[in-house]
Amino acid sequence: MQEPRPRRSNKDRTDATRSDLITAARRLFTEKSYAETSTPEIVAAAGVTRGALYHHFADKQALFRAVIELEAKAVADEIEHAADRFDDNPRIALLAGSSAYFNAMRVPGRTRLLLLDGPAVLGRASLDEMDLRHGNRTLQEGLAAMMDAGLIRRLPVEALAELLGAAFDRAALAIEAGASTDDYLTAIHAIVDGLAPVG
Repeated sequence: MQEPRPRRSNKDRTDATRSDLITAARRLFTEKSYAETSTPEIVAAAGVTRGALYHHFADKQALFRAVIELEAKAVADEIEHAADRFDDNPRIALLAGSSAYFNAMRVPGRTRLLLLDGPAVLGRASLDEMDLRHGNRTLQEGLAAMMDAGLIRRLPVEALAELLGAAFDRAALAIEAGASTDDYLTAIHAIVDGLAPVG
């Protein structure tokens, strides 16, 4: 006789419903865009009720924000995983993180979510604030480590990270459109090495 499966707790069911909504929304947002996706479509794709949607998220934009937050965290996690292997060499760590960023942005739909729809829907300031917890934070930490090691000049790290971050994002869009990843990595390496102390 087959033993009955243990019943899931309320928290498990709640977490599963939230996850189902985010997964369904991500798929629809990348297939159709944020603007073209309706909440009834998300509910149907997730297999939940409208009440469940609004229990977890105030509105479609709040659900979109949750999708973006997870995408940004996933990118930062890949960067950190790549860079952590080179803790003893901040330059190599930063360059490994650069390559990991481009790899992470190859996930289908990610450039659209993070670089196009994200700023349009949530606003640039909101995306910047989110980025400070994820990708921009990792870049700031990498640049600060290089400064501390004397590998690059002392510069305002937040401003430098913001400028380099914009370059990375522009490169990710170009790569998605068919440009060479190697070309952009070569350019990024040259920019970083060009920050070496003079003399």
